[in-house]
Amino acid sequence: MHMPAMTLENTIKVLMALALFAVAPPARSSECAPEQGIAIQVLGSGGPIADDNRASSGYLIWIDGESRVLIDAGGGTFLRFAEAGADFRDLDFIGLSHFHADHSADFPALLKSGNFSRRSRSIAVAGPDGRGQFPGLNQFLSRLLDPQTGAFAYLAGYLDGSAGLARIAAIEVASANEQAVLVYGDAQDALQIDALHVPHGIVPALAFRIRIGDETVVFASDQNGSNDEFIEFSRNATALIMHMPVPEDASGTARRLHASPSVIGETASRANAELLILSHFMERSLRHLDQNTNRVRSRFNGTIRIAKDLACYRVSNQEE
Repeated sequence: MHMPAMTLENTIKVLMALALFAVAPPARSSECAPEQGIAIQVLGSGGPIADDNRASSGYLIWIDGESRVLIDAGGGTFLRFAEAGADFRDLDFIGLSHFHADHSADFPALLKSGNFSRRSRSIAVAGPDGRGQFPGLNQFLSRLLDPQTGAFAYLAGYLDGSAGLARIAAIEVASANEQAVLVYGDAQDALQIDALHVPHGIVPALAFRIRIGDETVVFASDQNGSNDEFIEFSRNATALIMHMPVPEDASGTARRLHASPSVIGETASRANAELLILSHFMERSLRHLDQNTNRVRSRFNGTIRIAKDLACYRVSNQEE
């Protein structure tokens, strides 16, 4: 059967429709996000070794059906962000706890994806200052995005909001601040976020506290648990997320970097947390997961959950 030739006008219409389809943001869909209320979704529950079928560190906070807060963007979280049904347009805040690769490697990939979102409003990004081999947030962003020397200079518009990109409002938290620092919102906002420097060996690192109305979610990040100020920072947390990559008998560098299971349990107990979510595993730590978790339980009587990628925790009723 002979098909009539397509007119120039129809050809243009088809090409325009295809172009629109190619750049249109994906439909929003998440099984985790409550229409009303708060949920924590784990994007990555793994660590720095590709041996456990888990993405590296990353977490979302859903508020009233929108993906409003992202904490960390380690390797693999770019894919999990999409699988969760999250939307770059919804993000109010990105917190980068520190600049180990398993907490920040997918950050530029997320920015590139956001390039297609048609987002125009700025986005707050907070991170620690620098020390030694580890850059501060401002230097990290410059090394990625500087229009002349950045590794991803073609995304330089994120630094000033040019080229149709959302401007990054960077908040670098100085380690000289021994107390918590407000990095997002103010006393009148329903969403407020604080950051606190925590001990992670020689690596500047931040914990984040997200306050949403009467609920508080605390991300401990990687830390060795030796800073008593963190107890007050986490006081009465609705949910406390702590990382458990090392066993009880860890020593040397591992112990300087990470809290042991008993220290995690004691920290959660002293903070009077309602829900404790254990995360940041590797194959070698998963081998002794039950034993390590029992060590936590010996110190903490509250509810404990073991994180897995894309797991969802409703803050209001602590159901997974």
